[in-house]
Amino acid sequence: MPITRDLGQLVLHVPRDDVRRVVTALRADGYWQCVDVCGVDYLDHGARALPPTVTPERFEVVISLLNHTERTRARLRVQVPESDPRSPSIVAIHPGAEGPERETADLMGISFDDHPDPTRILMPDDWVGHPLRKDYDVGRIPVQFKAAPGAR
Repeated sequence: MPITRDLGQLVLHVPRDDVRRVVTALRADGYWQCVDVCGVDYLDHGARALPPTVTPERFEVVISLLNHTERTRARLRVQVPESDPRSPSIVAIHPGAEGPERETADLMGISFDDHPDPTRILMPDDWVGHPLRKDYDVGRIPVQFKAAPGAR
């Protein structure tokens, strides 16, 4: 597992199958707070900087952890293939990840295995698609702007 540093943070490039094991080990090492879980769509930026042993995928799950004792942060970057957009849930380790995982699933379409409540959190249940994906059609409505009465 490649480990780098960025902006003073420890960055771990974690294989998808190792997420729970690594998060559990980091929690035992003092990373008690999960600050955020989010998804990134690299549809237009596949050539981003990654360690040579990491194969870039369209999606990435980013998990941010905080160690209050050492005043350090750890960022886990998990490559998620477009053909199988899922990642292990860390809710059993960090209960505070429940909402951010649901939001990522709802808006990015990346599901979290063994999540206790995989229902949508922001979009209506019958909504089709995932609005934060870069290929999501936002359905543009043409708007005609006209000069206000008395305007020059």
